[in-house]
Amino acid sequence: MPGQRPQSTPTAPERRLRRARVLVVGDVMLDRYWFGDVSRISPEAPVPVVKVDRIEERPGGAANVARNAAALGAKTALLSVVGRDEAGRSLRQLMRREGIAASMHDDRTVSTTVKLRVIGRQQQLLRADFETLPGHEVLASKLKDYRRLLKTCDVVILSDYGKGGLAHIARMIALARRAGKPVLVDPKGEDYSRYRGATLITPNLAELRAVIGDWRGEAMLGSKAQALRRRLGLGGLLLTRSEEGMTLYRAGGRLHVPAQAREVYDVSGAGDTVIATVGAMLAAGEDLAQAVRIANRAAGIVVGKFGTAVVHPDELFAPAQED
Repeated sequence: MPGQRPQSTPTAPERRLRRARVLVVGDVMLDRYWFGDVSRISPEAPVPVVKVDRIEERPGGAANVARNAAALGAKTALLSVVGRDEAGRSLRQLMRREGIAASMHDDRTVSTTVKLRVIGRQQQLLRADFETLPGHEVLASKLKDYRRLLKTCDVVILSDYGKGGLAHIARMIALARRAGKPVLVDPKGEDYSRYRGATLITPNLAELRAVIGDWRGEAMLGSKAQALRRRLGLGGLLLTRSEEGMTLYRAGGRLHVPAQAREVYDVSGAGDTVIATVGAMLAAGEDLAQAVRIANRAAGIVVGKFGTAVVHPDELFAPAQED
């Protein structure tokens, strides 16, 4: 089956991951890559001409989160909205290929979000985005499916890319907490009030700065992050910091995990890998601190790969990767 890797004797974490059940809800997109050679400049404008010789398609957004959770071995379900178009059909096919139980509602009034990247000489030359917001009626029906799928999962991941697919996110968080399910949120925008009550949110440095303002030094950053966490009633705030690693703020204090020294090739989709790994490990029975350490390890691996990519258990739990 495409996407499968050679089998080896599973480690204890791998065996637990195979029993984990993860529900991912949010904005999906299709990441499309056009690869080619660049040998001349266009006579029409001072831009390179790319002779495209290869096209790749990969799941993006919440679909990439689901793909990462499934690659780790977790039983993964995905709930989202797509257009009734070629890109939506491609996403469905990709989800089937990854073994993900995808419930993707059709909305004939929108186009499936597509991010097209043109690559020449191993460099991204252009990205073009195609997107429209889904209709209210489709989102309402998605909430009904969410209630049903909530009963079948151990952890909920809400992947907010600001494309309109999580209009009912406050209600989704409340329903998950009422059902006793941890709910993790990858946030967007400057209004985090809609994430109130989540178990964990995972902003990056730029996203957090847009919400709490700038800071001077670690003490001020920690004070502001903890104030935001308390104000929103969050179980934790996991700040992803690129080459600085990641920092978890929770009621018990602060846990900083340094980045593992690796050659960084492409950071796109690394945040998806982090939240998918934390969610899968929590569903597998790990505590939050250990889940964060393992997610940091996964991030160090995935940034060495091109484009939206995944980490497999044999990479994540190889002896050389153990803390």
